[in-house]
Amino acid sequence: MSDESQHWAPRDPSGAAAAPGSHQGEPPGNNGKNRKDRKDRKNSRERRTGWRRVIPTWRMALGTVLGLAVLLGVGIFAAYRLVDIPAANAAATAQSNVYLYRDGSVIARDGDVNREKVKLSQVPPTVRQAVLAAEDRDFYSDDRAVDVKAMVRAGWNTVTGKGKQGGSTITQQYVKNYYLGQERTVLRKAKEAIIAVKLNREETKDQIFEGYLNTSYFGRNAYGIQAAAQAYYGKNVEELTTAEGAYLASLLNAPSAYDVVAHPDNEPAAQRRWNYVLDGMVKEDWLDAAERATTEFPTPGETKPSTGLSGQRGYIVQAVEDYLNRRGILDEKTLATGGYRITTTLDKAKQDAFVKAVDTNVMSRTSAERKADRNVRVGGASIVPATGEVVALYGGIDYTKQYVSNATRRDYQVGSIFKPFVLTSAVVNDSTTQDGERITPNTVYDGANKRMVVGVQGPTDYAPANEDDVDYGEITVRTATDKSVNSVYAQMAQDVGPGKVRDTAVALGIPTDTPDLTASPSIALGTANASVLDMTEAYATLADHGRHGRHVLVEKVTKDGTEIELPERTTDQAVSREAADTTTAVLRSVVEGGTGTAAQAVGRPAVGKTGTAEEDRAAWFAGYTPDLATVVAVMGQNPKTGAQTPLYGALGLPRVNGGGAPAETWAAYTEAALRSSPAQEFDLETAPGSDEEDEPPLDEDSDGSTDPSSSSEPTTAPSGTTPSSPAGDSTDSGGTDTGGTNGTAGATGGSGGSGETGSTGGDGGDGDSGGDGRGDGGSVRGVRGPGFPGDRPV
Repeated sequence: MSDESQHWAPRDPSGAAAAPGSHQGEPPGNNGKNRKDRKDRKNSRERRTGWRRVIPTWRMALGTVLGLAVLLGVGIFAAYRLVDIPAANAAATAQSNVYLYRDGSVIARDGDVNREKVKLSQVPPTVRQAVLAAEDRDFYSDDRAVDVKAMVRAGWNTVTGKGKQGGSTITQQYVKNYYLGQERTVLRKAKEAIIAVKLNREETKDQIFEGYLNTSYFGRNAYGIQAAAQAYYGKNVEELTTAEGAYLASLLNAPSAYDVVAHPDNEPAAQRRWNYVLDGMVKEDWLDAAERATTEFPTPGETKPSTGLSGQRGYIVQAVEDYLNRRGILDEKTLATGGYRITTTLDKAKQDAFVKAVDTNVMSRTSAERKADRNVRVGGASIVPATGEVVALYGGIDYTKQYVSNATRRDYQVGSIFKPFVLTSAVVNDSTTQDGERITPNTVYDGANKRMVVGVQGPTDYAPANEDDVDYGEITVRTATDKSVNSVYAQMAQDVGPGKVRDTAVALGIPTDTPDLTASPSIALGTANASVLDMTEAYATLADHGRHGRHVLVEKVTKDGTEIELPERTTDQAVSREAADTTTAVLRSVVEGGTGTAAQAVGRPAVGKTGTAEEDRAAWFAGYTPDLATVVAVMGQNPKTGAQTPLYGALGLPRVNGGGAPAETWAAYTEAALRSSPAQEFDLETAPGSDEEDEPPLDEDSDGSTDPSSSSEPTTAPSGTTPSSPAGDSTDSGGTDTGGTNGTAGATGGSGGSGETGSTGGDGGDGDSGGDGRGDGGSVRGVRGPGFPGDRPV
């Protein structure tokens, strides 16, 4: 080796000093091949082209997930350190809610929290277990304060439109009730979870459960299990049975909806929830299966509201709360915290006029000596067609005496006031008879009693009886409407199509979930159990030439000076104008000479329809002027058992008919309500062939009188037996109301019948059935019909 010092030349960055074809630093003989291969592979990884360029690598994805996990962990840790258990919220000292007429005058004040705290040891074990079975069966066995899986599931259900769901443990619910509020936000839910975890470490399960039982809302303005026991069963919590405890536990899921006294139509749903609770207790070995099998549903008693809700005030508050809840404006728990100022659409003068009309035409005619009068109930509602505003609402004699509102309940058949919807549907769908003739008010039908309804495939099994088994022969639709002939309207419903009739009723405003709104020919006779308010909305649609918008009961809501946004009312042409106006034109003759002549007392152009429920359990009158639609119903209900009862003998009448007290009440109220307004004429655009002058004359009998369709029908007294009708149908549900004003029917009823005309006019039959003519002179027979007393089809 040379002793000369070694000198290394600096590397030429350009590689120019290297010999051609060689690579510095490479082993001899390799010619740089390995280096070139590595460089090619590296370049191929870097040059991602096409759609692959937008897809992150697995390293990037993993890094992102890990980064988010770290951030989430840090966030949770920070939130846990920063969020403290707060003081109790203001719900424990909630303010009153103030309900106002549209002019600002006070209707009622409500909302004082009804709560009485009890110790957990005071609550019977089975009642505690019922609550656990309903809300959180793993509360004691699971140490977790938050059910993450349930929260994720609830969030997913909410996002996917399956409804808002809590997904909360009892601990979380207690935190929400006592420390936070009822608003549904992500921030509130996050705070709830953090506070629940902290609370679970500081308090025992018994302490948390006791707090939950004392703060939960059970409906009827009852906060806590003790207040609920008093509100529903009139007893202290220590005295509750297992069945009663299970019912109260059921209420936690939906307090108002499962109150079977306030909402009788919701009883099946409430019982299903009650069964769910008891079955859960059996599953958890908290209740013996044998005892479960013998447990009966414990129907709660009526509420005992404060005297501040007496008269109509309580019914109005109840209706407003239900309206706010159903429209998604304020749920009942939020409203119960108080402090809301609610201005309704109710007009004080019209509200007072409704009360006076009912007192004068119904309640003043009752007597403590008549047993049937104890069962008399009245419901009413009035709507401005153009705006949908509810201007008057009559719920009953007194909220403190009768809790259920007769204006909003859905458990009485509407009777013949449903028939106009059939005619409307016929015009809407351009329907024809079985012979192919287009249906108009002048179309002739066979009005024979118990005529078999004929379908496309031939005779059906349905043959409804007419009122008092009267045969009318061939009559027009207009006359059949005047006299409310069941056989004609059942056949017309079949010709139009029961499903189409149902669709038309829903389009007019009848809720789709109305009990017994069944698509069968019997739908024409009013077997549906719509409320008075529902029917008023539908009639308001007819009055507004077929334009429909949901009724409006609340005009403004504020809290602490801040106005809460209300949903805007929208309208649509639910049915054609000519269909609605054609129906209006036909209903005009009902008032002018049919069953609703008592409505003429309104003293201005008006139309209407009478109706009677099965076995005379309710009598209806639905009518309108161009500027006001109103429905009145007189119902029979046993005050002790709550069972529906016939109105035979009530008000001193053999029957209470739609053309009697209901029509008279309607006329008295409408006259007073519109007294300061000029009378308006109906502006109608009817369907072709609907003009009254086009109606063909009816054949005359040999004695010169017209066919039965032109004579008045007889009425009959109640009978101990009634013929049967097809299952699910009611030959008189809605059938043919007997109408006429008191003191006039005796003189005009019974044309063509035998017997003397009552000298004093008597109680009056229906103009619908020709009147019974029952006055001091006795009974008058109508054409081919029995007089009083006699059998009456059901």
